[in-house]
Amino acid sequence: MRILPISGEALVCLLVALLFAVNFCHGSDSKTVEVVGSAECADCALSNIKPSEAFSGLRVTIDCKQENGNGGFKTRGTGELDVKGEFKVSLPEEIVEDGELKEDCYAQLHSASGTPCPAYGGLESSKLVLKVKTNEKHTFGLAKNKKLKFSPPICASSTAAYTRPSPIRPPVPTPPFWRRCRLCGGRRICCQKV
Repeated sequence: MRILPISGEALVCLLVALLFAVNFCHGSDSKTVEVVGSAECADCALSNIKPSEAFSGLRVTIDCKQENGNGGFKTRGTGELDVKGEFKVSLPEEIVEDGELKEDCYAQLHSASGTPCPAYGGLESSKLVLKVKTNEKHTFGLAKNKKLKFSPPICASSTAAYTRPSPIRPPVPTPPFWRRCRLCGGRRICCQKV
């Protein structure tokens, strides 16, 4: 029985494969922090707009008050609304301490062009609170399962489905001096009174 010698290249490949296996099997200690919620079209039924069309192109940002107290806000995450108006935004894990947010954070709707939409019910209606906490996952949402309300004319989506068509107007009557004479082809000689 003979033992085959291991070449240097095979040994390097084996070590690299072992290194990858250890790297992939090592669990990460990072926690997942996300915000889930939904939006609601305030006057889609009155304007005869499908909510799925009103939601297209709208984005949600999670803006938090700065810790240093200068009164400014910093965007911590962003995401898009799906056709049902629901959103899920991931946040950095350093924003959470002992299961609570270190800063006061709020959800803000933005139109397709990026302009912030006005908040129905004021700033407090879009404040984030802890919904579910497990060992590795913190899920935040709006207080009391509220929804972010918006009005399509004010917070325009990427589709122009809600734009009202212009009313059909009757044609403008032509003045008498533009009418052509049928007899002479427009020279008006035959139509003039002598």
